[in-house]
Amino acid sequence: MMPLRSVFGDQSGSASEQILSVLRSVRRHLAMDVGFISEFVAGDRVFRFSDAETTQNPIVVGTYAPLEQSFCYYVAKGLMPGVMHDAAEDPTAAQMPVTRDLPVGAHLSVPLRHADGEPYGTLCCFSFTPDRSLTTRDLGILRLCADVVDAILHKDRDATLERAAKRKRIADTIEAEAIGLVFQPIYRTADDSLAAFEVLARFEPSLGRGPDAWFADADEVGLGEELELLALRKALEAAPALSPRVKLSVNLSPAALASPRLADLLAGARLDRLVIELTEHAAVASYERLRESLGPLRSRGLGLAIDDVGAGHATLRHVLDLAPEFIKLDMSLIRNIDTHSGRRALAEALTGYGRRIGCEIVAEGVETEAEYAVLRGIGVTRVQGFLTGRPMPLAAAAALPLAGAASAARRASAG
Repeated sequence: MMPLRSVFGDQSGSASEQILSVLRSVRRHLAMDVGFISEFVAGDRVFRFSDAETTQNPIVVGTYAPLEQSFCYYVAKGLMPGVMHDAAEDPTAAQMPVTRDLPVGAHLSVPLRHADGEPYGTLCCFSFTPDRSLTTRDLGILRLCADVVDAILHKDRDATLERAAKRKRIADTIEAEAIGLVFQPIYRTADDSLAAFEVLARFEPSLGRGPDAWFADADEVGLGEELELLALRKALEAAPALSPRVKLSVNLSPAALASPRLADLLAGARLDRLVIELTEHAAVASYERLRESLGPLRSRGLGLAIDDVGAGHATLRHVLDLAPEFIKLDMSLIRNIDTHSGRRALAEALTGYGRRIGCEIVAEGVETEAEYAVLRGIGVTRVQGFLTGRPMPLAAAAALPLAGAASAARRASAG
């Protein structure tokens, strides 16, 4: 039975395409009938890639035989030349049944090697008839292609190991529920009263990766939904510590919003206190399916916010197709809005649109009094940012007064 461990076993589709392209190119350049890449696995020679000029390719990927019955073994050991114009003329090759059975005429072969020099396979090309025109330069070209294959495999192996480590880190975090939360206040501009908190996830700082990178990594390794729903559950657990008059706003991707697990998680929650923020960073596969998923939850009071509006075109589609209760203007649109006429014009247009469809308009990333004054003047109804309050632990959020805190924070920031 062939062992499962393999240098080639886990390579990505992209790496496989690159390797096959290299093999095909060198086979055609050398005018050989067949090219293949083999691997040495526990005493067997296993065919991993194969390319042929004819439709009847005698080398079938996945088949294997004892290593001692192959040219690959003898070339790798230095017992057979890398270039043979006619295999029948080599004493060792002539005694091997494969020379007659295929048949093998001209043959070129170079080992594939690990970083320590140990061979783990070969790159070979052969023709069914002899070829006296082959030279050591042709063998050099084949060796160069073998180096390229080695580089592709090593790079892909490194990426596979990195991905495995990334998945383990995310999975361990989910299992241990090692996720912290901070709460950034959102204030009404009409009276400076506290309206909501955006709940932000925090992870182990020693790893040097921000929350966005953690969620991107989780999505990459197929654990994005689990990590997002864990953050949501943690936010729901924190809700009783905060005033029931204050909403909690939590970020979720379209995939997490469409997950059947979301309804189970929210089954006993007070949805009139919860706002889900949908960003444009992940595509919506089907707006109709997303509306169907959200419908029962929104009928129970769940609020929907479209995040990062003004940062790209996708958020406008979200607004049009999902009819949110909140439109959150991206901080890139808010920055220096008091001196940038274009940003002000766009923010005014979006605010006016939101007013016409009955949406609250939330400005993110507000940092100066001048920005705040412009936003309030054009009709933005809610603000969040360092001017009015940085993200804070749950205890500090619970102690924040419902009225007047925004004004106090702005005065402190100005001072």
